[in-house]
Amino acid sequence: MEEKLNAILAETLEKIKGSADLKSLDDVRVGVLGRKGSLTLVLRSLGELAPEERGRMGKKANEVKKQIETSLDERTSALSEAGISELLKKDWIDVTLNAPGTTRRPAAGHIHPISRLQYEIEDIFTSMGFQILDGPEAETEHYNFEALNIPKHHPARDMQDTFWTEDGNLLRTHTSAIQVRGMEKVRPPFRVVGPGRVFRYETTDASHENTFYQVEGMMVDRDISVSNLIFFMKQLLREIFKKDVKIRLRPGFFPFVEPGFELDINCLICGGSGCPVCKQSGWVELLPCGLVHPNVLRSGGIDPDEWSGFAFGLGLNRLIMMRYGINDIRHFLSGDVRFVYQF
Repeated sequence: MEEKLNAILAETLEKIKGSADLKSLDDVRVGVLGRKGSLTLVLRSLGELAPEERGRMGKKANEVKKQIETSLDERTSALSEAGISELLKKDWIDVTLNAPGTTRRPAAGHIHPISRLQYEIEDIFTSMGFQILDGPEAETEHYNFEALNIPKHHPARDMQDTFWTEDGNLLRTHTSAIQVRGMEKVRPPFRVVGPGRVFRYETTDASHENTFYQVEGMMVDRDISVSNLIFFMKQLLREIFKKDVKIRLRPGFFPFVEPGFELDINCLICGGSGCPVCKQSGWVELLPCGLVHPNVLRSGGIDPDEWSGFAFGLGLNRLIMMRYGINDIRHFLSGDVRFVYQF
């Protein structure tokens, strides 16, 4: 029986080596290890041997079976890899080539103007020592209102028509929610900006949309004043428009800053003569800002007797409209690819 096992092993290894494809290799496997395979029949006949021979031949048979199975696995892997390589050579498709009969390449994608200017603003602020922060769009009432000095039943909540969720949370109405989240992560002195999408439940027109983008900014240090705020805002606008632009600072009410201001920019669509974008006033409200209210600093765990700061919320959509002469904010979310292709 030992000679028979050695013969089966030698013959099988030779057949495995000579198998040219997976089909012939499977035939070898069935011929040896199948229900009626040569090695299977030997294993079944072990019971006919004398007890002293049965153990030795059983061990020998298992060793032969293991060698055959190992050889089959190795040959299967080799044939599979060879088949894949051959298939790649035959069916290779260069997806960068033009379609048959055409000479025009598919149109390249375009970065949306909102993303384009957001990246640019991030670069401007990081060059001035600011770091970029982020926050969730589905926000809690604490971060969106209460931590920003807007408690329940505060009149300022009526100024921001809010999308509420069934679990009692909301879609953030301003990126100011990033302020307190930022103060929980970094300690003063610091400079941070947080771009993002915000939501308001309001009627749309040429200069108002229910979904738009802002860039929140905040600087906390010792002895911060309005002059620091004006410097950084002028620097930003100068970098964006590549020229000095006419601005005005007027009093504004925002619970999270004191004093609060509205920074308006001279309308670049009409040059200040009046149009639907500026509502015929010649000015576009661009940048609510002010000095951070002490209650907001306390919400972030910062002592307002030691530290002070300024904050602003830049309307990104309106800034893009001024830069590129876009006369309707609704173009940004229209889904019209012709609008995106212009940038």
